[in-house]
Amino acid sequence: MDAPPRTAAPAPPALGLFRLTWPIFLELLLFMLMGTSDTLMLSGVSDEAVSAVGVVNQYISLCILIMNVVSHGSSIVVAQYLGAGRSPEAARISALAITMNLLLGVVVSAVLLLLGDLILSHMNLQGAVLGHARAYIRIAGGFIFLQALINVISALIRTYGFTRQSMYVSLGMNVLHVVCNYALIFGHFGLPRLGVTGAAVSTGVSRATALVVFVWMLYRVMDVRMVARDYVTFSREYIRKILRVGVPAAVEQLTYHSCQTVFLYYVTFLGPTALASRQYAMAISQYVFLFSLAIGMGTAIVVGRMVGALRPDDAYRRALESLKWAVAITVLVDLLVILLRLPLVGLFTANADILQLTSRVILLSLLLESGRSFNLVLVNALRAAGDAQFTVYMAFTSMVCMSLPLGYLLVFRLEWGLPGIWLAIAADEWMRGLVFWYRWKSRAWERQSLVAPEEQGVTAALGG
Repeated sequence: MDAPPRTAAPAPPALGLFRLTWPIFLELLLFMLMGTSDTLMLSGVSDEAVSAVGVVNQYISLCILIMNVVSHGSSIVVAQYLGAGRSPEAARISALAITMNLLLGVVVSAVLLLLGDLILSHMNLQGAVLGHARAYIRIAGGFIFLQALINVISALIRTYGFTRQSMYVSLGMNVLHVVCNYALIFGHFGLPRLGVTGAAVSTGVSRATALVVFVWMLYRVMDVRMVARDYVTFSREYIRKILRVGVPAAVEQLTYHSCQTVFLYYVTFLGPTALASRQYAMAISQYVFLFSLAIGMGTAIVVGRMVGALRPDDAYRRALESLKWAVAITVLVDLLVILLRLPLVGLFTANADILQLTSRVILLSLLLESGRSFNLVLVNALRAAGDAQFTVYMAFTSMVCMSLPLGYLLVFRLEWGLPGIWLAIAADEWMRGLVFWYRWKSRAWERQSLVAPEEQGVTAALGG
């Protein structure tokens, strides 16, 4: 029997960077607020609870990065195919990406569920912190496959140009998460007081609900929709293209977060005050680089389509213009955070030692975040152009060969403690940012397109 005919949905609107970026900004803000709400509410349980969830989330972040192999790769490939006017292929790639990430997510969930205690045993955790961490990883880790599906589907929705719709779903998920946190962490509405376990359950419930809405929405925004056979048709060509971008992007991010895990291991030797201070400082600093992250993601969508439509000059100018805005706004936000650092840290803790150490670290954020803004824009632009392998080589050189040894020297030899880690991370951000800037200016990325020139030539005029 023939498969049902593909149904056309309204074509995506013309892409403009601002129209793409502001919903991404709000969506990322909402995700960060979800993490901050966990930190704030768990600080009402104890500083040990906050530290435990921070350690587990470091591992969960690593797992999400592994699962982002498919999310990153498919979004770039789909963007270039859409730019080349090849919507039927874009739909087939989207369906294949969803199946791949589901299978990968189930495997990762099983590993965290079965081996969570073994993983935590190597992190130098003790007492109440260890107990909280074990409770959190069993639930949050066991249901991480939900996040795998959310990541790939939301990335595809944004790639089709519907960033605002994705933002609305994130808003609903965050509202639900905060309500569930309030009910389950502290035992309101007749529910038991579960503490850290309640935060993990709340995360799972909100993700499951959001996933249902994301699936429905994806079908609504596609100009050519997926059919059942697309989910089980494993094209070697499409898989190769997804992995060509996705694997280097994930390896680069995996390298970054692996180094952050090593730095976290350094911090465990500095004591509970440093461990809690690190978590609070990171909870605040994520809002500093939020705009750079949003504009980097929006730039990737636009650059990917421009490259697919044979418009490299426009892509070149777009990324550099985005970089100017990202650096300027990041510096302004960071200066504001530095001025308000004491009341901001005071939202999380009343411990004088933690407040003082966290405030010292935030002072160094101006150096760190200005360099990070270069990376967040240019690394996304390079990936969108298909030049993902270069970012991996640079990540290993800068992070592993330079930043980690420098951090060890500053923390343990010079005894600079937690500020030494911030300086080591800042050195890495600036080294990679400047190298990526030179790479973009060299235009070597123009030779890395994922859609063959003969495929592009037919529809290049669609790019405008």
